[in-house]
Amino acid sequence: MTEEAPRTDQQDKPGNQEEIAENIREFGQVEVPGFRSDIHCLNIVGQIEGHMVLPANNKTTKYEHVIPQLVAVEENPDIRGLLIILNTVGGDVEAGLAMAEMIASLSKPSVAIVLGGGHSIGVPVAVAADYSFIAQTATMTIHPIRLTGLVIGGPQTFEYLEKMQDRVVHFVTSHSQISEQKFRELMFRTGDLARDIGTVLVGKDAVDVGMIDEVGGIRHAVAMLRQLMEEGKMKH
Repeated sequence: MTEEAPRTDQQDKPGNQEEIAENIREFGQVEVPGFRSDIHCLNIVGQIEGHMVLPANNKTTKYEHVIPQLVAVEENPDIRGLLIILNTVGGDVEAGLAMAEMIASLSKPSVAIVLGGGHSIGVPVAVAADYSFIAQTATMTIHPIRLTGLVIGGPQTFEYLEKMQDRVVHFVTSHSQISEQKFRELMFRTGDLARDIGTVLVGKDAVDVGMIDEVGGIRHAVAMLRQLMEEGKMKH
């Protein structure tokens, strides 16, 4: 009868198992055993949840979970780059813009890849990275901002909506190659969406209009991020 060698890893300890379960539940990710990467992977999936809590059956990305991760990326010397994976239908405008502003202001290089979809307020998040990819079959929907009910304690007004929309337009056009005129044209186009206005861009379409940098997959995104990390790209 042979003796089994004692395990040297720490995966079976109750505390570690609880930590792993918490990471999966809250952030949708867990560190691969035996491998510590200098790239942080940020998943933005489902609906971006902002100030209002969405129903429990909705798949959401909570901005109060994303923001501490971005702070950790900036502060942690072991993390040299940020990879953003997007498959989102959009969501809260201010929460999405807050995440996009934080990504754009990181001193460390970042690359985003749209898989499945990067719709609505997911567009600014995608273009906030230093370089962006979109999968061939992925889609991005551009449409005007829609709000219902009360905004900051008062009735919504056309002027307020216009200012909110201008913030989104300015951010996207200043972080990509698309012109303001073209972006607004796509935003208010009729015929693409049933009973609505806007435009759906599929894969290469998003590259052709100058919104996304390149069509590619995960290997392309990681390779580009590695290249930016090797170049020691630091923003001022």
